[in-house]
Amino acid sequence: MPPLMILRRVAKSHRTSTPPAPGRRTLPGPGSAIPGLASTPPNPGSSPLTPSGAPPTRFRGLAVLATATACATALGAVPDARATEHRARTGTAMENTYGQARTVTAMENTYRQARTVTATEDAHRQARTGTATGRADRQAPTDTPADRAHRDFLDHGPGISVMTAAHRGQWRKAPENSLAALRAAFADGAEIVEADVRLSKDGVPVLMHDATVDRTTDGVGRVADLSYAQLRGLRLRAGLGGREAALTGHRIPTLAEAMRAARTSGLVNLDQAWKDREAVWRVLVETGTVRNALFKSAAPVPEVRAFRTRHPDALYMHLVDDTNAASVAEFGTDRPPAFEVVFDDVGDAVADAAFLRGLRSTGRVWINSMRDALAARYTDEASLIAPARGWATLIGVYGASVLQTDNVEALEAYLATGTAAAVPSGAVRVQAEDYAPGGEGVGYHDVDAGNRGDGPGRSGEDVDVCDLDGAVAVCWMRASEWLAYEVDVPQSGRYTLTARVSSPYAAAGTYRISVDGGTPGAPVPVVGTTSHQAFALQDSGQVRQLTKGRHTLRLSLDAASYQNWNLDHLQLDPVSA
Repeated sequence: MPPLMILRRVAKSHRTSTPPAPGRRTLPGPGSAIPGLASTPPNPGSSPLTPSGAPPTRFRGLAVLATATACATALGAVPDARATEHRARTGTAMENTYGQARTVTAMENTYRQARTVTATEDAHRQARTGTATGRADRQAPTDTPADRAHRDFLDHGPGISVMTAAHRGQWRKAPENSLAALRAAFADGAEIVEADVRLSKDGVPVLMHDATVDRTTDGVGRVADLSYAQLRGLRLRAGLGGREAALTGHRIPTLAEAMRAARTSGLVNLDQAWKDREAVWRVLVETGTVRNALFKSAAPVPEVRAFRTRHPDALYMHLVDDTNAASVAEFGTDRPPAFEVVFDDVGDAVADAAFLRGLRSTGRVWINSMRDALAARYTDEASLIAPARGWATLIGVYGASVLQTDNVEALEAYLATGTAAAVPSGAVRVQAEDYAPGGEGVGYHDVDAGNRGDGPGRSGEDVDVCDLDGAVAVCWMRASEWLAYEVDVPQSGRYTLTARVSSPYAAAGTYRISVDGGTPGAPVPVVGTTSHQAFALQDSGQVRQLTKGRHTLRLSLDAASYQNWNLDHLQLDPVSA
């Protein structure tokens, strides 16, 4: 069986046919062994390995041939896996990846382009039913991105491309479960957007993850205890919410609004909607979006079968973990077109090679990469360190053909190029935990004894290092602490410093930067990202003239400021004249 392939997407526009789009990682045919599936997959917390368990290979570049295709190139093994990972995380803009042989193509991708969809506010009755102005208005144009996503989801044959599902929409750009987050996710390349559905007190399906509105809005109370009018009066908080997240002008959308917004753009994974499935179904019928909606549950098979019999046009995915793995066999020959597989350990029964091959033989395998416990620590953030720690292994070892992610743009870049979190050309990146040697008073100053985090800190040193769902970061940042970094500047010029940070606090702290023992610059505020797990790159706004060669940067936390944030990496970006 051929190895997994990765195809380079050269341009982004609508796809005109159903074959896998260029730039998408593809999978082998149904019933085939998953390439490189080892009994002991690579540990996401260790040095990266290929899915076969062998030492990693080094991706040296993709050559695009005039014939629009190129052969996959076998790559030489790198003898020092730890050095390879370090280079992948620091220093240069060289593309790094691990895993299978790759195939590239110069064929223009016609699958993706930014989508814009307009929506109007409904009256209360329209919100409950999704009633549009007329039957013609409910008929979506033919061969839209949504049509193609629907066909792709049902396709489990050879060479299918990996589909991207955006968890709660693109919450990095808009409030989670908002219309803006849904549209942004489609615009950034996701074929599927996950949305959480709950019913208001008066029976209106709305988008809300939690049972209460406390975390994501300026209100309080249970969704089920608030009327639609009350819910509509609340304002959504930015990002993942939290009491210190900024209030926005966005409102809680109804399911009807969300489905109309997705009608020509893609599929919507209806999470938490199973208990209210008939109310949800009515909205789908009235909005003409039955083909856009993906129901899911871990319900008993007879209950699922009854629903699918009543609604044969419904798109359904069954969730399986070790508690209900036997339900797969209960479906017999009438399996749903996809299974969502959740495993918190590589030894789980649902992570077994034969079990996964069986799922792949009849449908798609959906795996979640957002958090440690969803796929045995193969996460989005771990993928940014080295793809073999996350996405590459989930695809190459576990046969994922749909990945749900909190990093839509990064996953899309990986599927297109084989590179995750590439260092921009001419830039220099240093990981936060790779501070200078010398110990206390030389490489760092920390006010607490020992490593208070759960990450791979240095033995005998006091810098706090955490593993935040795969992101290895300096954490427990406190006033008056500092870290020194040695960086090699590739070319003399002007550089601006950016920092990848996270914090749930609105005013998370301030830091100053000095170079080679010079005077520290002006204080740089760290803006909250709405969660400790929500990392974002923030520009310091400070430009320094640096000469080619090694320099020492010192990041100092102001003693008089409140400090509670995490640092993933620092980056020097060249500033054009």
